[in-house]
Amino acid sequence: MAGSSTTFTETTHGTVKKIKCAWVSDSVSGAVSGTTTNAYSGRFIGLITDPGATAPSPDYDITITDGDSVDLLLGAGIDRHTSTTEFVAEASMAGVAHSKLTFNVTNAGNSKVGDIYLLIR
Repeated sequence: MAGSSTTFTETTHGTVKKIKCAWVSDSVSGAVSGTTTNAYSGRFIGLITDPGATAPSPDYDITITDGDSVDLLLGAGIDRHTSTTEFVAEASMAGVAHSKLTFNVTNAGNSKVGDIYLLIR
């Protein structure tokens, strides 16, 4: 996707890993996708979506898939708000067993930005 990018940052806080995905959507399709370098294992305990200064379109969508292309958010990343930071609780998501994670954003609009934070225990 021309003009799109993802940058991953990982920090560890005790037993919790926090993966940040800073993204910029494509200037034509309004989508972006990127895969982590590391493989992860554990249950998802939180997801935070934070639209950036160039806010995504209303109801943009996020999936986080494993090596088998399964949406580990179980649909909880669909229809994110254009300007409000949102949190998804553990009960609405799955976990992962030793797999790299692919962060996918669609319907964001052209050249939009945002951050995704995934908490894994």
